[in-house]
Amino acid sequence: MDFSLTEEHLMIRDAARDFAQTELLPGVIERDDKQTFPQELVRKMGELGFMGIMVDPKYGGSGMDTISYVLIMEELSKIDASASVMVSVNNSLVCYGLEAYGTEEQKQKYLTKLATGEQIGAFCLSEPEAGSDATSQATTAIDKGDHYVINGTKNWITNGGRSDVYLVIAQTDREKGHRGINAFIVEKGMPGFDIGPKEDKLGIRGSDTHTLQFNDVKVPKENRIGEDGFGFKFAMKTLSGGRIGIAAQALGIASGAYELALKYSKERKAFGTEICNHQAIAFKLADMYTEIEAARMLVMKAAWQKDKGENYDMASAMAKLYASKVAMEQTVEAVQIHGGNGFVKEYHVERLMRDAKITQIYEGTSEIQKIVISRGVIKG
Repeated sequence: MDFSLTEEHLMIRDAARDFAQTELLPGVIERDDKQTFPQELVRKMGELGFMGIMVDPKYGGSGMDTISYVLIMEELSKIDASASVMVSVNNSLVCYGLEAYGTEEQKQKYLTKLATGEQIGAFCLSEPEAGSDATSQATTAIDKGDHYVINGTKNWITNGGRSDVYLVIAQTDREKGHRGINAFIVEKGMPGFDIGPKEDKLGIRGSDTHTLQFNDVKVPKENRIGEDGFGFKFAMKTLSGGRIGIAAQALGIASGAYELALKYSKERKAFGTEICNHQAIAFKLADMYTEIEAARMLVMKAAWQKDKGENYDMASAMAKLYASKVAMEQTVEAVQIHGGNGFVKEYHVERLMRDAKITQIYEGTSEIQKIVISRGVIKG
């Protein structure tokens, strides 16, 4: 067991940390307040290789490993979870899915632009009546010979309004159940594809979240990913890796809040001394640090298993379940340590607390993670 990071990993982490501090931090409160999508910052993240972290360089990617991905996600999430979720979706759900299961033609046409940040991608699985129950897809894709016709609604789609490429999961043959589901590449601007209003959210307010409508959208046969009926398996395999990204996001939110709380506790005085010297605060910091380190170990193990080519389904589920719990609990503690100032936007911790909640919901709720884990435990 080796818990040390390589020199390359440390350089990647430091580069992400520097970008987060110098580029993401200025204006983060205003972006959250006005729900502003950071288009220019996405372009810069693309230039740094953050939009195609694990993609093979022959497709324009950075060719890094999953450990590097986790390190980048943590540092970005400490400052701006709205920016980091764009990175997570583009990397884990879109680029990974295309590179692992797409045809060479699909990779050349779409992946090369997505990996560089020239274009942004979205993953479209959730529906009004099919969030956690991904087998109950109401969106249909009817086979018409040389093309499919897609009809339905997708909601809570990250990057929904700003994406160029959408991976859409739809039901082709309902009688086959989940074996009748397919995945398709849909381009913005295809006739019948409409983007609804932006959602007004509790947290990650700078992230672009929309409902999508598909009304007789014609999609060429060559835009189907994998063999007929592969869509559900494609979604599950892709989401398993995506959970590592969201676990890393949760870890970053928690560690960002902890760092702010520690700094504040060394500056704020009460009863004649810095509040970190009071046992009530010191013990909070000790608990926060311990919980965050435990979450980090789970996240890193999941990333390590993915890099080793091992089955990481349970590891990613445990990492997301625990890290998201830690993010929620420790951001609340960070607000408490700040006292009244924690309730004020300029101290950042209230935003981190709001951002933390979604990590327990998207890319599989905490309850879904427990289903995944319990099935793995029972199977042995």
